[in-house]
Amino acid sequence: MRVLRALTVAAATCVALGLSTTLAVADAAGGPPPGNGRGGNGSGNGPSNVTVNPYFVHQGATMQVSAAGCGHGGTVWSHGNFPQTNLSAGSIGFATVRIFNHASPGNHTLSVKCHDNSLVATHRFTILRGNGAQGGIGGSIGPSAAETAIGAGLVGTAALGAGIHVMRRRRPAGATG
Repeated sequence: MRVLRALTVAAATCVALGLSTTLAVADAAGGPPPGNGRGGNGSGNGPSNVTVNPYFVHQGATMQVSAAGCGHGGTVWSHGNFPQTNLSAGSIGFATVRIFNHASPGNHTLSVKCHDNSLVATHRFTILRGNGAQGGIGGSIGPSAAETAIGAGLVGTAALGAGIHVMRRRRPAGATG
């Protein structure tokens, strides 16, 4: 009888864990969008908050550039390091630039100019010698919420099955053999 109680508690725990994971995923999906909640008006105040990712970039690799204040888009350039590239429109504009294979290693500066303003903002970045690793996403991403819920369900089912197996294989207390 004690084994049956233990199995019931284990099954209830697994169900509760599975439901809580599902509810947590639903709550995360319905939350507010990321960011500070302030929308851009695209008024063209000039480029600001210029960022690069990664800061250290290999020859021949790509780099993400973002800038605020270019509501109607703009351009990004760095002479001798990558070609002039369009910056997307919006409260924060984005551009992906590809560093030339022959770009000289060291510290460099890129420039950002909005289409609707003559102001230019700059940002530093560093070019590293040689090509970076050409890997895929591989182990760089974790399991999704659905995969986590499925895994938790499988673990619970295995625990329940092991408990049933132990209960059926158990000998009566008075048996000798």
